[in-house]
Amino acid sequence: MNIGIVCYASVGGSGIVATELGRALAGRGHQVRLVSSELPFRFGDYHPGLGFHPVQAPLYPPLREPQYLLSLANKLVQVSREFSLDVIHAHYAIPHAAGAYLARQILATSGDDRVPKVITTLHGTDVTLVGADPSYSRTVTFCIDQSDGVTTVSESLKAETIRELSVGADIRVIPNFLDCDRYRRVPDPELRARLAGDDPATKLVIHMSNFRPVKRVDAVVEVFRQIHARVPARLVFVGDGPELAPACEQARELGLGDAVESLGEQEQIVPLLSAADLALLPSATEGFGLAALEAMACETPVIASRVGGLPEVIEHDVSGYLHPPEDLAAMADSAVALLTDEPRHREVALAGRDVALKKYCADAIVPRYEDYYREIVGVR
Repeated sequence: MNIGIVCYASVGGSGIVATELGRALAGRGHQVRLVSSELPFRFGDYHPGLGFHPVQAPLYPPLREPQYLLSLANKLVQVSREFSLDVIHAHYAIPHAAGAYLARQILATSGDDRVPKVITTLHGTDVTLVGADPSYSRTVTFCIDQSDGVTTVSESLKAETIRELSVGADIRVIPNFLDCDRYRRVPDPELRARLAGDDPATKLVIHMSNFRPVKRVDAVVEVFRQIHARVPARLVFVGDGPELAPACEQARELGLGDAVESLGEQEQIVPLLSAADLALLPSATEGFGLAALEAMACETPVIASRVGGLPEVIEHDVSGYLHPPEDLAAMADSAVALLTDEPRHREVALAGRDVALKKYCADAIVPRYEDYYREIVGVR
């Protein structure tokens, strides 16, 4: 099958999953064309059957600003014609589903022999943030309803999409996934010593995100402050975004500057997760919680907010810990309990890995996308 995948190039769950899906589909014999504003994060090395096509949105004075949506639709028309796409899979509703809709309409009205089906995957903030904004809500709903197929990454997000946007589309839930052979704990004593120091009693806490307000990085710092007061510990930030600098300043103001390190964006996260003892994810909302799954696959226990799709990934007190977003003291208590009880820490770490292996490996999830493509296209 010939598949076009549209996604964000920046760090974030939707772009990462879309890129991993493209790689996995190419590995299973499909021809895949990734379309984005720039080479997607974690695109990696060359994969037979996987190509990339950048969208260029030039600035012309009468338009006042670059028209990315229009350039995206134009690029999708070009790619569809050149590679005879069967499916355009848009990850994130705006602008990708909108661009895919426009491209399909252009092809349909131009008399093209092949008009691809449009499948939209909703990842979270395209519904909870963009979709909830009155400036975009009707456009988001329209683009979802005009898609030939719609998926969400969790049951929670499906329910929220129906409740908040009143969409009429039939929504299929296909969760996020990992290459479980690649996402596994690979200890590196030198890296561990570099991040945590020479004292083996020092615990390493990690937070990975795109550092947007929804990730509540200020809460990460506060939970870590409470951990640090009771257990020798260091905090590592992985990623970048608007909330990173304020969080680092907050840590300095709390006297934690020497215990907090920012590594910026990192493509190779498995070594970092393998070095960590604990991952914090006190988000305001999560459509799925890919960062949590990545940590669990690497046997790093996760303490997170009980919001969105996270309870579908983490079973409280079994494969991790979930607390109300506002209860930072409970998050810190759970963290300290894990970090000071090695047998219990190991038990939770292995339970997290077991969840990843049994439910979220690519070999189990990618065929569900293939089946859905065939269903929508009408081939078996």
